[in-house]
Amino acid sequence: MCQYGVILDAGSSGTRVYIYKWKDPAKALKKASASEAHILPKLKLHKSKKIHPGVSTFAENVASVGPDHLKTLINTALNEIPASQVSETPIFLLATAGVRFLPKHQQTSLLDGICTYLKANTQFQLPDCASNIQVISGETEGLYGWIAANYLLGGFDKPDEHAHGKGHHTYGFLDMGGASAQIAFAPNSTEAERHSNDLKLVRLRRLDGSPAEYKVFTVSWLGFGANKARERFVESLQEQYGSAKGDIPDPCLPKGLRTTLSGKPLSGKAASDDALVGTGMFEECLRKTYPLLGKDAPCDDEPCLLNGQHVPAIDFDVNHFIGVSEYWHTTHGVFGQESKVYDLIAYEQEVNNFCSQDWSVIENGLDKRKKTLEEKAENAREACFKASWLINVLYEGIGIPRISLGEAPSHKVNATKALEKASDKGFPDPFQPIDTIGGVEVSWTLGKMVLYAAGQIPPKESPLPVGFGSNTGSEIPADFEFAGSKPLFSNIGDDHDDDDDDDILTGRSKPFSSFLVVMLILFLIAYLLRKTELGSRVFNKFWRYRKARSSSFVRRLFGRNSTPYERILEEGDVAEFELGGTESDETDGSDGGDVSRSVRGSRLAGPRLNFERYDDLQPPSAMDRHGLVVRTESCERLAPSLQMLNAGRRSRTGSPTRLKNSIIPQES
Repeated sequence: MCQYGVILDAGSSGTRVYIYKWKDPAKALKKASASEAHILPKLKLHKSKKIHPGVSTFAENVASVGPDHLKTLINTALNEIPASQVSETPIFLLATAGVRFLPKHQQTSLLDGICTYLKANTQFQLPDCASNIQVISGETEGLYGWIAANYLLGGFDKPDEHAHGKGHHTYGFLDMGGASAQIAFAPNSTEAERHSNDLKLVRLRRLDGSPAEYKVFTVSWLGFGANKARERFVESLQEQYGSAKGDIPDPCLPKGLRTTLSGKPLSGKAASDDALVGTGMFEECLRKTYPLLGKDAPCDDEPCLLNGQHVPAIDFDVNHFIGVSEYWHTTHGVFGQESKVYDLIAYEQEVNNFCSQDWSVIENGLDKRKKTLEEKAENAREACFKASWLINVLYEGIGIPRISLGEAPSHKVNATKALEKASDKGFPDPFQPIDTIGGVEVSWTLGKMVLYAAGQIPPKESPLPVGFGSNTGSEIPADFEFAGSKPLFSNIGDDHDDDDDDDILTGRSKPFSSFLVVMLILFLIAYLLRKTELGSRVFNKFWRYRKARSSSFVRRLFGRNSTPYERILEEGDVAEFELGGTESDETDGSDGGDVSRSVRGSRLAGPRLNFERYDDLQPPSAMDRHGLVVRTESCERLAPSLQMLNAGRRSRTGSPTRLKNSIIPQES
């Protein structure tokens, strides 16, 4: 059976639902080799969908957040998860920067209202509102993102292929949203020892039950997201030009563009108390956004990066970063870098060329890009400021080396085989903006679900829990946040094996067993031989013997006038008898579980037999009746079972238990 998990990412601009899917850890371990078992569980992003605005806009109308906002996302999840598994599927709503700005009493009221709605209107697994419906800190968000990035890149499962040097094999994570920005990375051994009290202990668990521990630094800067930084920048312009009403020159807007202070466009000389007028001077924009970094803020614990916040020294020989969210959208949206690899020099030149144009020229060219005209215009108005902010944060704030593809680095970078391998995934430099890895979106929500799935694996030796907390030297720190899941132990009596994708993240599946092809060929040969004289004699002799044996037992069971078992099959559905106990885990909608319920409600009315007691009784196979082998699917894998074709062996499909659980096979 596959496991599912639902996460609602309640951000500042909208809420996105993520539905993840993974194989039951006991089933995954069953056929895994030693090397295959020494990895984390494989998760697949089954579906995601985003709606606007964010849940924070419902702070003063909590009763509407469920029916007017969450209902759409919940329905999306229900359409993807089999109905029979909804009650076993955990749901999380984790709110980030948008809700963090709300007063505490509004946060509490909003989260309580969300939990009440979910409990009253869904059957998802929601044991504890405090842990499943919460505002997560920026540090936690960054830590989840770090787990997701390294999980997808292979830093956890294949450390030898990602050896950056100095015993380092993980990647740093940078995230920037509308309201906040995060950084998370594992310092080199020297810095990790020097700043051990500042690190987080992250504990995962592999399929074989062995633990995997990492020491990670993570910090968040609230107010340093692109939108909040823009608000602070406009405030600084107002201070610079005084309180006099009128137009304020803005070097971070294209030349000739006129907007309100909030960024809404103003046509021509439309009246406004205060208006921003673009001058299209990108170099000046860079200079004026630099003070927003807070580099002159007091630093109580050296070294510091942005706003006086302590961060261990970053060793760019081994610390290589990927950037998601605004780092990706700002470099690949309006400016649309074609190269797979980020080049600072080329990017700055592209931004400068764009932002120095007249707004009328930019506006006339909007139809060349995707999205609606209104969305294109909004992105274009914001692009110059966001680009300047990103460049300042990366190079003046965090200290990413200023190198381009055409320059030799001033120190050792990209010198290991690890980065050569990582370059196949678009990550050869100290910084690389990224959106997906192997077709999977890099989202912090994946990190949360990896922890949950790892927590379902029974421990091999150490019973230490999966989760994270302060690096205090204690096995379970006082602030330890548990994964939220419990180990799932295999059911010894369950012989049914639900195969799943070999590589569930990339969508590759094992080719269907060649056994089916061989069997089809054999049956074709038998059919052709039947038309020959020798084949006809052998077939007829076998059929008379088989029919006589079957009829003999039926008469003994029910008497002379009883309806034979063959007659029951003709009047009913052969799948009711041939495919007992099988239920599909793969569905394209919420009716996945409804199918099984409708079948159980229309079972063939017939005698309840205990055919397990009679070795000689064998019902006709699906091949005998239809000329086709009936198939069923489970967890995206066709079940390679043709036991109903093995004449002469005991049939398990006729038992009362299996009859009760059977379903009608779905078309492939």
